[in-house]
Amino acid sequence: MSLVKYKIIEEIALIEISNPPVNAISAAVRIGLLETIKNLSINEKIKAIVITAPERTFLAGADIKEFGKKVDAPILGKICDKIESLNKIVVASLHGTPLGGGLEVAMSAHYRIAAPNTKVGLPEVLLGILPGAGGTQRLPRLCGVNMALDMMLTGKHVPAKEALSSGIIDKIAENNNTIDNGIEYAKKLLKDGFKPRPTSQIQNKISDTKETSELILKFKDTASKKYKNLFSPHAIIRSVEEGLKLDFPDAISNERKLFEECIESPQRQGLIHSFFAERANTKIPELKEGKAIDLNKIGIIGGGTMGTGISMAAMNAGFNVIMVEQNDEAIQKAKAKINSTYDRSVKLNRITTEQKNKTMDMFSATTNLSDLKDRDLIIEAVFENMDVKKEVFVKLNQICSQDCILASNTSYLNVNEIATVVDNPSRVIGLHFFSPANIMKLLEVVVAEKTSKDTVATAFNLAKKMKKVPVRSGVCDGFIGNRILSKYLVGTYHMVEDGASPFHVDKVIRDFGCAMGIFQVIDLAGGDIGWATRKRKAPFRHKDDRYVQIPDRVCERGWFGQKTSKGYYLYGENVDFLSPNPEIEIICEQERKRAGITPKKFDDTEILDKYIAAMVYEGTKILSEQIALKPSDIDVVFTNGYGFPKWRGGPMKYADMIGLDKILKNIKKYSEEDPRFWAPPKLLEDLVKQNKNFDSLN
Repeated sequence: MSLVKYKIIEEIALIEISNPPVNAISAAVRIGLLETIKNLSINEKIKAIVITAPERTFLAGADIKEFGKKVDAPILGKICDKIESLNKIVVASLHGTPLGGGLEVAMSAHYRIAAPNTKVGLPEVLLGILPGAGGTQRLPRLCGVNMALDMMLTGKHVPAKEALSSGIIDKIAENNNTIDNGIEYAKKLLKDGFKPRPTSQIQNKISDTKETSELILKFKDTASKKYKNLFSPHAIIRSVEEGLKLDFPDAISNERKLFEECIESPQRQGLIHSFFAERANTKIPELKEGKAIDLNKIGIIGGGTMGTGISMAAMNAGFNVIMVEQNDEAIQKAKAKINSTYDRSVKLNRITTEQKNKTMDMFSATTNLSDLKDRDLIIEAVFENMDVKKEVFVKLNQICSQDCILASNTSYLNVNEIATVVDNPSRVIGLHFFSPANIMKLLEVVVAEKTSKDTVATAFNLAKKMKKVPVRSGVCDGFIGNRILSKYLVGTYHMVEDGASPFHVDKVIRDFGCAMGIFQVIDLAGGDIGWATRKRKAPFRHKDDRYVQIPDRVCERGWFGQKTSKGYYLYGENVDFLSPNPEIEIICEQERKRAGITPKKFDDTEILDKYIAAMVYEGTKILSEQIALKPSDIDVVFTNGYGFPKWRGGPMKYADMIGLDKILKNIKKYSEEDPRFWAPPKLLEDLVKQNKNFDSLN
């Protein structure tokens, strides 16, 4: 069955493209569209052509199933050029989310009409590529260089009203009937005497060469800092800059050349892996049979950093929220935090005052736990202490209905143990949000032994409404992310005690592409949190385990990082960013002497190798124990919650890219010095022996 059909209505040809679910521009669509355009181009009775894709959305970009494959079909750029060159009026009738190639097809049409809720964008940069079907050349001609580069470098979606005011579309329809909208618009254009209007010939928004040159220089300067490790953002800027100096056909050829360079970049491989991994995270056994419970009212226990963040995430998703705190002073502090966050959003024009007030109306706070009795879901976000959490759950078990889902925001503790104090443990689950919870995308959904499939399905549905990226985890100390974090933290402490500078370690990690260095993260989270965890684990530590006391010495001085203006780095109004605390090196020297260690020098490669090896080591153990169901889930956790560069795919994908044999070789070398910490994982040995990689387990 053809994916592209057309019919003639008087002097207008209506093209209908149907490739559900999102009308991806597959090889079959490209073949059918080009053939249809060729047939219609020679029909002299036709005066206008309307391109539609009347199901869920207008063309929503490339077919992801074809990524990385060679497909025998015309490239989209040739089709766009053919559409633009037609001597008949071409109208693109848009709805849904015309993204990437979908918007490029629309821009090659002569006129564009959109349904009211349409959003357009060119998000190719998020996949490590650039718009390769004329997008870098046509978009600046429609909306100007400033908006075009902003759209292409961020990948943001632009709503219809903004698209209209900027010139990307020509008209907003009154309804969502994309076929009728397109036909009526084409009739009006013909009646009013309009002619074909090739986008390539629109010059008014790029004619001021001085202004465009200054804008491009500004974007280059920003990109050199913001995207210093990335290839495609710089290729996008180059394509725009160089294209404006060339004839349009040459500009298109130059765009294609740069597109192919992006395709060859290893960053594309990592980013596309991340793209697929984030769409595979919902492929879990519980969602096959579990049915999500309808949630309307949510309770949050605790008004600290996590409690306020989770409350805002819930309010932003449209839920009615009641927060419980110990006293009125704590309530006022939590309310002030939430209010100031929304005030800042108003100030930055992210929301209106009316939207802020409407959202705040969904929030209330109380000191009475019994006020949560009508809640559908309660999320506990109190101090990270098992006895405290169990005491909360005992009370909730008495207060709430047996259908109310009870969740803990614990970041380390045993959810199975928490569930033992509840009569119906099937409704107990871990929901590990990341701070700040109203911003961070990651949500670890911790499935306990007795958690029901319906409870899991409800948690994943909640994540969707909150616009989070959920990852299923089993129960263990630290779950997926913090367990791996604990491993590479200990490995890093070993390096520091052996002679590495904490500040050198951080620089290597940042240069690798991580958002922050390890000791920066400790300062941000608060060194006291890790200190409390080490104390909690102390009774269970094996006598032969190597234990580095440097971080304890730092915490004993009350240096917890940003919250105390001093940690591994110094903080304050007149303090430069990333100013090392000079006393840290003194502590390191003293501890090395105490431990009888002669310090050695570490180069960048050795630091990075040990950092990656520790992550992959623990990731492999987590897979073996089925805490994580697949390697890509571990990658999603680290690219969305721990600052691991998406363009490297995540720790497990990166291990595949550099070779598991190399990782295993390093681990075996390290195990000669410390066999307890570095004993090679059997799964990793098996994969290397079988010449397989982690991707084979996805």
